[in-house]
Amino acid sequence: MNLAEKVAQMVVVRASGHLFDNQILYPEWEPPNSKLQYWLQELGVGGVIFVGGSAVDLATRIQQLQSWAKIPLLLAADIEEGVGQRFAGATWFPPPMAIAAIAQTNLKKAQEYAETMGAITAQEAVAIGLNWILAPVVDVNNNPDNPVINIRAFGETTELVGQLARDFIRGAQQYAVLTTAKHFPGHGDTAVDSHFDLPVIPHSDRRLAEVELPPFFEALAAGVDAVMSAHLLIPTWDGELPATLSHKIITGQLRQKLGFDGLVVTDALVMGAIANGYGLAEASVLAVEAGADILLMPLDAEVTINSVCDAVSQGRICESRIDESLQRIWQAKTKVYPTWEPGNEKIPDYVSPPTYNLVEKLAQSQAQETVAQILQDSIQVGGGYLAPKNIDDNHLRNLVLVQDILNTPFLGNHTPAIAIPKKYGYQPQLIDNNSEALPTFTSNRLTLLQLFIRGNPFGKIASLTQAGEDLVKKLLRSGELQGLIIYGSQYTLKQFSSELLSEIPYIFCYGQMPKAQAIALELLFKDLQVSL
Repeated sequence: MNLAEKVAQMVVVRASGHLFDNQILYPEWEPPNSKLQYWLQELGVGGVIFVGGSAVDLATRIQQLQSWAKIPLLLAADIEEGVGQRFAGATWFPPPMAIAAIAQTNLKKAQEYAETMGAITAQEAVAIGLNWILAPVVDVNNNPDNPVINIRAFGETTELVGQLARDFIRGAQQYAVLTTAKHFPGHGDTAVDSHFDLPVIPHSDRRLAEVELPPFFEALAAGVDAVMSAHLLIPTWDGELPATLSHKIITGQLRQKLGFDGLVVTDALVMGAIANGYGLAEASVLAVEAGADILLMPLDAEVTINSVCDAVSQGRICESRIDESLQRIWQAKTKVYPTWEPGNEKIPDYVSPPTYNLVEKLAQSQAQETVAQILQDSIQVGGGYLAPKNIDDNHLRNLVLVQDILNTPFLGNHTPAIAIPKKYGYQPQLIDNNSEALPTFTSNRLTLLQLFIRGNPFGKIASLTQAGEDLVKKLLRSGELQGLIIYGSQYTLKQFSSELLSEIPYIFCYGQMPKAQAIALELLFKDLQVSL
């Protein structure tokens, strides 16, 4: 291989999980097929990270991309909550924090759930052709204002996060997939989303060693295949460069001090914390200098490849440094393609089995039962009871507040959050938590309030806005609030006073998917003794 081909293997680009260009949802980040084919076929890019599409779409898409590639691809997805989190039709688990909640009363059961979640996620990933799970999150979410990690973490305490992450990895290791501990050295204690800006972690070396690092020790001891770097400034270790671009942190701390010799993958290079301050060309070079093996989601693969090659030709990076990463990439690829050896031609078994077989491999009964059990074991139910009322349907309102009304795939006329209350006469009305001011509402209507709020990448906030809080207070003052369901972050639950929760029937559920909605609403209507 020449230098450009070696560097290309270090690049993992983003692509739509859909087959056709007119289905692309994020054209700024997802190239059209002609460009993607050029990157894979001509440049020899080493991998792809997917977003969007159904599980069946993705299985077909992977066959297409493998046919273009010179060398078998690393095929990745952020499936921290199961394959169904990203690709419809597969199993969608509650967020990891739900399992952490169960651990408060039954650690053994929580560990079993974490291991089962890892195994089912890996099994379904393999079924559709994915071979790289960008999970588990091993950040300790000890900052309630964290807008990006939040309930993606396996808890708020160091020991619990390490235990459950280890169990998830153990479960996934039953299948030929790669696992990833992220985001090194710990993104849990920040109130800034690195998708937009560069967070600063001001902690001492001792604090990092006691709180942030132990879950990574556990993940490494469990045999995790990759570690993803965080776009964080950590002055204690490097006051100049973010962790992703820091030789002191990636090589000095992760490689040398922790002894990790697996794949180091950057967090996405399109994120504002890196893109805004460094630009793609310089960020790509700095990441390789720091010790990264995989450059994830550059906006333009060719710019990244050319900039790293130029740095080698200028003597800034030794080619032997590229060769070190290439050897780790070969090691990873031979794990997920056990019959392939570097230098050999591709062989037919890289192509996924026929997609009609997927119905027998995805969202099976055991998986669905596990999801339901985690939801039921982590749900919170409380408040008083409301006697049955014979009320004109025009006076019943189902007020649904979501974080992004235009990007809410788990809601629709057919989903339980809308369909179940409608059976009882509650007419739906959707509002956006991101609005600075909420719309005016008709008074004198008994209201079921459902809040879908949690931390997510690019979410900016993970709690009720001031306008949202004002809405709840208004409903309380008027006596219109009849019942409350919160789906997502337990920190949102904590925004409500104990006085409120003692008077209003409420449900808190970590999951937001339709199965979570069904379980929560069935409980609420049962407890309310509604008989309309």
